[in-house]
Amino acid sequence: MKQIYVQAQPDHIESLFRGSPLAAIEELVWNALDADATEVKIDLVTNQLGAVDAVRISDNGSGIDASKADHTFGNLGGSWKREGGGTADNGRRLHGRHGRGRFKAFALGLDVEWRTTVRDDGVFKSYVISGEVEKPGVFVVEDVPAGFATGTEVYVKNVRATVDSLLDAGATVQSLAAKFALYLKSYPDVRIYFNGLPVTPVIVEKRSSEYVITVENGAEAKLELIEWKLKFVGSGRLVFAGADGFELHEQSAGVRSGTDASFTAYLVSPRFTQLAAENALVMDELNPEVRMYLDAAKKTIKAHFAAYGETKSEFEIAWQERIDALSKDERKTLLAMLKKSLKAK
Repeated sequence: MKQIYVQAQPDHIESLFRGSPLAAIEELVWNALDADATEVKIDLVTNQLGAVDAVRISDNGSGIDASKADHTFGNLGGSWKREGGGTADNGRRLHGRHGRGRFKAFALGLDVEWRTTVRDDGVFKSYVISGEVEKPGVFVVEDVPAGFATGTEVYVKNVRATVDSLLDAGATVQSLAAKFALYLKSYPDVRIYFNGLPVTPVIVEKRSSEYVITVENGAEAKLELIEWKLKFVGSGRLVFAGADGFELHEQSAGVRSGTDASFTAYLVSPRFTQLAAENALVMDELNPEVRMYLDAAKKTIKAHFAAYGETKSEFEIAWQERIDALSKDERKTLLAMLKKSLKAK
C-alpha cells in the first residue's frame, strides 16, 4: 500500500469537488472513453426507500496503470492526455487535458474507489485507488488479486443528496445523449448505458435535420439540429465540433423557439479545431470569424423552426415575458378578466 499526494493547494482541489451530479457522470464517462473503453455502464445503487446509496461507473478500457499512478493522480493540471493526440489503442480523440476529471467524482459522494485492472507484458494486474473528501489530494493505492480483463470501476459511496436527481432515468439518458451525440456517431462501436438503458440519440430524439451553412468568407460548416422528445436542462445549446465530431465549445443558441422545441444544434467544421486552439471559440461574438458562423447558424435554426411553425413572433415573445413575470394571483386575475371580456362579446 502506498499514498499519493496531489501537488496543489487543498482549497483548489476542493473547488473541483463542486458541480452537478450529471456533470460529474459526464467527466467519468469521458475518462473511460479516453482509456479506450468501448462499453461504459453507469448504475445507481438504490436502497429499499428508492434513494441512491452508491454510484458505479464501469468500463472495459485499458485500466489505470498503478506504476504511473503518481503521475496520473498526483499531478493536477498536468494530465498525460496532453502528451498525445489520441487514445493508445484505437486512436480516438482525447477529451481530458487538465487532469481534473477524477476529482469530479467527489461531486457525487464523499468516498471514491477506482477498482482497476491493467495488462502488463501479458499479465493482468489489479489495484484499488481510493480517496475521500476529508483528505483532499490524498489517494491510497493497494494491490488486490488480479482480474481477468482490463477495465476500471469507479465506485462512489456516501453519496450527496443531489445525486437523487439522476433517478429520473428518461431525463438523465436524454441529457447524456445530447452530450455524447456526436462522439457516439463518430465512433459507432462505443456503447454507453445508464441503469441498463442505452444512451443513444436515436431513442430520445424527436427529429434530426442537417444543413450546410456558408459564411461571408465563403467557408462552409455542417449544422446538425437534433430536437429532443423531452425538455431537459442544457437544451437550446449550440455546440462547436471538429470534423471528427468532437465537442470543442458550447454556448446558448440564442434562438427563441416554440414551447415544445427542446433542441441541440451541432456546428461541425475542421476549422473549429484550429479556432479552439487559438482560444477564439470562447470569445464567441467578440471574434469576427466566430461571429460569422454564429450569425449563419442562428439564421438557419430560426428558419428551421419557422418552417415547422415552432417559432414565436416578437409580439408573442414580449407577451410571454410579461406573463411569466406575473405572480400566480396576478395570472388568475388576468385570466378572469379575459373570460369576462370574451363572455361580453
